[in-house]
Parts: sequence; structure tokens; C-alpha cells
Amino acid sequence: MKIRIVSHSRHALPSYETGASAGMDLRASLDAPVLLKPMERALIPTGLFVEIPEGYEAQIRPRSGLAIKHGITVLNTPGTIDADYRGEVRIILVNLSKEDFTVTDGERIAQMIVAAHEKVEWEPVVELAETARGEGGFGHTGNK
Repeated sequence: MKIRIVSHSRHALPSYETGASAGMDLRASLDAPVLLKPMERALIPTGLFVEIPEGYEAQIRPRSGLAIKHGITVLNTPGTIDADYRGEVRIILVNLSKEDFTVTDGERIAQMIVAAHEKVEWEPVVELAETARGEGGFGHTGNK
């Protein structure tokens, strides 16, 4: 699949790190480092503008290395970039650790997965089909 992209970043376009990777790494595009104190969040620019085809979305997800090593994750996860959005891709990072973290220009801060999605047409009915689970909610399958 080819996707149109405009880059105002000084860094390489998002790419897959390995042949079987599902996500492409996104890099910060910063004029100056951004300090994230514990429990602070910031909107980090990537310098990228994308044209996702209709029927698809770009999902923004955390990078596991930043999460485990530094407590840095993406809020609103997974974030969705809709097919009709043409603004800059920016990443909401949060520092969940007890230590300051500095985001630097070119740092890999998130990953993006492009995925197909379906449009839903609601069909109002009086009742739903029965299942073995029924109305069992959170933690239901762990209670035996």
C-alpha cells in the first residue's frame, strides 16, 4: 500500500525496524528538547502529514522500550489518525515514572500501525442473540 506523506522533519520517514514489524517508528521533530517531569504530558510534533486512504486508520501506540526503561507512554492509546485528517501527526507523551525524562530531536517516541476498519450501520432490535458469556462483565471469565 502506498500512502502519501509530507515531511517537514529533518529525519527519515517512518519505517519498519525489522521485516516482520507491524509498526513503524515515529521520531520527534523538535527545535529544542522537551523536559517531561513525573506525571507531566506534552504534545510532541513529528513534522509529518499523512493522507490515509478511506477505509483505513493510522493507530499511534507506545514504544515498549520507552515504557519499560523510562515509564514514557502515549496517552489516548491507541490514538487514531482518520483518513480525512490532514494536520501534523503529533504524539501525546506522558511520563509515568518518578524521574524527569528529556525528549530529544530525532528520538523514536511512538509507533504507527496502518489498519483497515469497517463502517458500521446500526440495526435496532428488541433483543440480542444469547451467548455462553451473556452479561458477564469485567473479570467475569476469571471467576469459576
